[in-house]
Formats: sequence, structure tokens, C-alpha cells
Amino acid sequence: MHPMVHAQNTPDKAACIFASTQQVLSYAQMNALANRCAHLFRQHGLKRGDVVSILLENSIDIFTVAWAAQRSGLYLTAISCKTSAKDLAYILDNSESKILIVSECLVDTALEALQLSQLDYVYLYATGQKTSVASFTQALSQCREDDITDPSPGGDMLYSSGSTGRPKGVRPPLPEGDLMQPVPLMAMGRDLYQMNQDTLYLSTSPLYHAAPLRWALAVHRFGGTVVIMDKYDAEQTLNLIEQYQISHATFVPTHFIRLLNLPETRRQSFDSSSLKAVIHAAAPCPVPVKQAMIDWWGPLLHEYYSGTEQCGITALDSVQWLDKPGSVGKAVLGKIKVLDEQQNELAVGQIGDIYFADGPQFEYYKDPEKTKTAYSKQGWATLGDIGWVDEDGYLYLTDRKNFMIISGGVNIYPQEIENLLMTHPDVNDTAVFGIPDDEMGEKVVAIVQLKACILSSADEAQKLKQFVRQALGGVKCPQVFEFCQNFPREATGKILKRKLIEDYKAHLASSTQAHSA
Repeated sequence: MHPMVHAQNTPDKAACIFASTQQVLSYAQMNALANRCAHLFRQHGLKRGDVVSILLENSIDIFTVAWAAQRSGLYLTAISCKTSAKDLAYILDNSESKILIVSECLVDTALEALQLSQLDYVYLYATGQKTSVASFTQALSQCREDDITDPSPGGDMLYSSGSTGRPKGVRPPLPEGDLMQPVPLMAMGRDLYQMNQDTLYLSTSPLYHAAPLRWALAVHRFGGTVVIMDKYDAEQTLNLIEQYQISHATFVPTHFIRLLNLPETRRQSFDSSSLKAVIHAAAPCPVPVKQAMIDWWGPLLHEYYSGTEQCGITALDSVQWLDKPGSVGKAVLGKIKVLDEQQNELAVGQIGDIYFADGPQFEYYKDPEKTKTAYSKQGWATLGDIGWVDEDGYLYLTDRKNFMIISGGVNIYPQEIENLLMTHPDVNDTAVFGIPDDEMGEKVVAIVQLKACILSSADEAQKLKQFVRQALGGVKCPQVFEFCQNFPREATGKILKRKLIEDYKAHLASSTQAHSA
């Protein structure tokens, strides 16, 4: 189905409820706004296959633009509100975006990005009435609410950072046919999680991330209601589930940890009876954390493993996980293949690179080399993870290529931070990696070799932290800076990062033992 059908059949039903304001957006209102926006895009000359980008906090405007793009045959590129002006400029240029719509508070970042790359062809709108650039709200008010005369299905073109830190645009082919055709995620929601028109879905994460955006739009196709949080809060999560009788919700493991840290009295008083499926992904969930959540909420937890590329998906429910703790499930899209470094298929139980055969094809836009490295000689696609498969076909992840860090469900790539630190006048060399963190899953550590004339100190660490934070934002900024005189290196001079990480973890363990003695 499509939201425009629900706008006709159940016009007053809530499509979205915004938790912080209690604002309700009905299907009729959402459809009217999407139609207005589709006319606006046509006024700008946008045609099938063009790209519109958004830099928006969780708001009505995200759904207005998303559903307008979907019915106009456009690609939607949703960009993190925490992105730097430099990365924003790259994404706009690489995607060839024709329009950028931003939250009013992010206008300065957008203007800086447009100036950096001289993107004069990108038309800038900002939400709200009081803005220094063209008002998206005012522009919509001047457009018609009827259907455009040339509808066609659109899609998303989302960006995920590469191992070098440069964002990669994942551009799947646009769907063919009419607007009413189902999307693959609907089958997963229906068959695995029993989603339907009665679904009350709690969206706990920023909608500029791939999974939250795609799941919210899938719920709209079913005709359900999406309850949207501005930002995650464990106590508010429990309150919203009880208040709205939430049936489905998506989380990352960090959310579970914060829920488990709530006072025992609140946890015991929580009524989870409305929940049908609690879905988690984005990062590996520690076995004790998942076990504790199942003990608390019952066997409602469902896990899946995939990526922005969606070249394959594995999934499992709580019953399967209890039998296979630590697994991320069996393939539900594509077929799992484990390959060695020569891309030969490995036997059951052997660790290697994880690929998917017979899954959807994708490309990294304008980057044929990156696209080529994502495929094996057999034509199978990888998300860049390492693991093994047991005799029953269940996948276990053991590592991630390129030392990618996942903190609070957000992907962080060390080389981007390393490249930046190497530009600081005090830094001779550096290595960045992640270590386990009870709350965030992993935290970012930077080991720095200073130039001979610079003394290591707390002030120097603070200086470097401020340097990274200003350039890359708080999410990518290392929480820990340590200094060393010499790195372990290969004969070629390359830092032996795996040994460095092992040595650092051993140092932490010995320090912990010494303090507890």
C-alpha cells in the first residue's frame, strides 16, 4: 500500500505523533504536505533520478520531503545533523543534489558547505518562518495539494562513511512501475515482526540514519502510526511505550544498556504487555545485555544484521538466539558466503570475510573502485565484516574490517580522525581505535606520538581534543588521548595497530587489577 491510499481511507488516523510536543500529523495532512512538496520539486525542474537532500532534526518536514521524493521519482539523501560543513559539501557535490532543505538552526553549516565547494546550483531552503534563506514552510504554502501529473516511485541514496572517512553514496536502482508496489522491507516487517495497519511503532533514533528512516516509512505503507522521539531517553522510552501502547520499536544496544541502568523499582513497574516485537541492529549486542533484556521483557527481541547497502540481511528471534547466543541470525535476504583473503569459499566454522550472494546489487556513486572492492570475484557483495557460519547456517560476527568503531550505534572510522590529527603541528604520528565501553558499546581512543619538542600533558590532550571536536564534531572526537614515544611497527614502517590495541587493552587490564588489589 501507499500513504496516499491511507489518506483516502483513514484520513484522520495519526501517521506521526511527536513525543516532545504531542503534535499529531494525520495521513490526510501528511499526504497534502507531500503533494505540495512534490509540486515544489517540479517547479524547480527536478525530474526522475534527481536528488534532493535534507539536513533535518526529527520533524514533520522529514516525512513531507521523503514522501514527496518517493512519489516524484527522486532520490532522497538524508544527512546527519552532526556532519561537518566539509562532509556536507562533499555529499552535496558527490550526489549532485539539486535542493537542500535544512533545519533553521543548521543554516550556517549549510551556507558554509555551499561556499566551500561553490555549489551555486544547489537551492537552499530552511524550515520555519524566520530564516535568513528561503523558507521551506512558506514555499509549501504557495503550492497545490493535488497529485502531480507525472508520479513515479523514488528511493533513497544514503551515505555511509568509508574506511578512509570519505562518505560513500549508496545508490540502488530506482523502482520501476507504479507507486503502489510493496517495498522489500514490508515483507520483513510483515513476516518476521507481524507489522500491519494496527502497528504503533516507536522510533527511538535520529531519522537521518538509514534504518530508522526506512522503518518509519515502511510503517506508513502499512497504515500504522509512528511515535517519534526527539532524542533517546530511557525513562521516556518506558513512559511512551505505556502511554501509546506501543507494539513495535527499534533500538541499538546502547539503548538497552541505558534501560537496564534504570532504577529497579521503575523497571519492575514497567508494563510491556503491548509490545509484540522489539527490534535491534546497528551494532553487536553484548550477550549479557541481550540476555538481561529478554529476562526483563520476555522473548520479544528480534535482531537483524545488514547495512545501508542492503546487499543482504540476516535475522533471528529470541528463541533462536537463546539457542545460538551471540549469533546475528540466518540469511533472510541473499545467501551467506565466508571467503578467505584469496576469495575462496571457506568451510563451516572457519573465520573469514562475510559476503552475500544473490542479494540486491548496489553501487557507490561515482566511485567504481570502491564498488569493485565491495564485490568478490564471484560477484558476491560484502559489508566489510568478518565472521563465521555454524552448521545450521547461523552467522557470528567476530571483527570489522578497517577497525571501524561503533559507538552508540554510530559508525566511526579511525582513519578520518588519524588524518586530521596528522595535520596538527604538535603531532608526529597517531593511531585511533575503539575499546569496549559499557554504555556506548565502544569508545574512541587516540594514541599520539608528539613531536620531540612537545611535552605530553593533560593540557596537550585537551588541546588535541578541542582540535578534533571543532573539525569533526563531538561524535567522532576521541574520549581518551594517550601519548607514547614509539609505536610497534612492521618492517615497512606501518603501525601494527592490532598489536597496539592488544597492548593497550593489556595495560588497562593490569591497571584495573592493580587498583583493585
